[in-house]
Amino acid sequence: MPPAVRVRIAPSPTGHLHLGTARTALYNYLYARRNKGTFVFRLEDTDEIRSQENYTQDIIDGLKWLGLNWDEGPDIGGPYAPYKQTQKIDHYTEVANKLINRGHAYFSYETPEELAAMKEAQKDSDTAHRYDNSHRNLSKEQVEKYVAEGRIPSIRFKIEEPRVISWHDNIKGEIAIEASVLGGDMVIVKSNGVAIYNFAVVVDDIDMKMTHVIRGEDHIMNTAKQILLYEALNHQVPEFAHAPLIFDLDRAKLSKRKHGEAVHINKYRVDGYMPEAMVNYLAAMSWTLPDGKEFFTLQEACEMFDLYKISKSPAVFDVQKLNWYNAHYIRSLPLDLVTERAKPYLTMLETETYTSSELEQIVASVRDGLTMLSEVMAATEFYFLKKLEINDELKEKALSKDTAKKVLETTLKHLGDLPFGDHAGCKAVVDNLGKDLGLKGKDLYWPLRAALSGKVQGPDLGAIISILGPARVKARLEDILCLCA
Repeated sequence: MPPAVRVRIAPSPTGHLHLGTARTALYNYLYARRNKGTFVFRLEDTDEIRSQENYTQDIIDGLKWLGLNWDEGPDIGGPYAPYKQTQKIDHYTEVANKLINRGHAYFSYETPEELAAMKEAQKDSDTAHRYDNSHRNLSKEQVEKYVAEGRIPSIRFKIEEPRVISWHDNIKGEIAIEASVLGGDMVIVKSNGVAIYNFAVVVDDIDMKMTHVIRGEDHIMNTAKQILLYEALNHQVPEFAHAPLIFDLDRAKLSKRKHGEAVHINKYRVDGYMPEAMVNYLAAMSWTLPDGKEFFTLQEACEMFDLYKISKSPAVFDVQKLNWYNAHYIRSLPLDLVTERAKPYLTMLETETYTSSELEQIVASVRDGLTMLSEVMAATEFYFLKKLEINDELKEKALSKDTAKKVLETTLKHLGDLPFGDHAGCKAVVDNLGKDLGLKGKDLYWPLRAALSGKVQGPDLGAIISILGPARVKARLEDILCLCA
């Protein structure tokens, strides 16, 4: 019987949560849930220069916002803690020493200057950069000389050539890599005692009993190196799956350098995207449900996710498609939930002038026109203003005709006939007044819209009247009639 599925997301806290990392986390989460396995979150924080605590928090916040709650990891713990690499420095060194004792690794004494000179010479001769393995078989005398000079060694892992490293990838299919393209013997522990990525990640995955490694295809060369480490450590190699990268519409890889904050999950969280929309879109980039369904919940995805159904071709990030998903969820999610999420964008307005029920009606009146929740303030601001600003353009467009004044005066006169609280009823009364005046369309609606909202487009007119209520409608109509006098 195969072991229970264990997968992980292991970001480096050297930047904000990237869209690609979020999608990788999502695929791992879905695979774990589909197979009743365990989803582990750990931090690969051995880059002591670039790792920052604020990035760690951003990653945690982003994953939680998406609903990708882990079973083991920071803030939760688990049987295989610690979940930060910096807490395991001595352990990595211990494992590296085992490799040395088995003849798979060795101390390498080159200085940074010597390595830089080697790289420069290879560049001048137009040859691919690789370590020349020159310290693999140092004599006792050479080692003593370097030690006497005060050189502190790194530890390198032997990459034997010729050799083909091959595996069956659960997304890409059969993959084979020549050892000769891996750059020679690789450093696994730097001279400062810090384990490098390819070594630390293998030790971590062994320690945490990972059965599957699901990540981006930019790790394929790393996978070849890591398979060699698994073999040297006499450990079973996990199953690998490399998802396609995410490109922009011009087929360029999404990157902070080119695309700025548009590659970070936090931007979309701040801009008022719904996590349900982001999860749906990230999942659908390279994978579709068997029935071709475009909108699906995280739970539905968990029940049907299949690595073998992920496309081998690059994914394309199209913000317009994301906007389409987001607008759908703003319209379709429960109104109380959408209203609650909209509140942070309404803090500049006097929302306390309306009841909770009325605030929900306000959001309901505009949500069909929203792409992001950050647009909700501009869309609803007129409900909260004590006095509307009517510019010359609006006055000319909606209030310049003689009939405009008749519409406003007639509505004010029949204010008591308006069934406030009933959107459709308020609209019906206005339509009946229009029939009495012989007016309809723009001639009827635009003067009222301008007087009540400061715009000629927006929410349903009946909703505007109903939500504003008799006191606000009366005051606004009187203000505009004074302006038209």
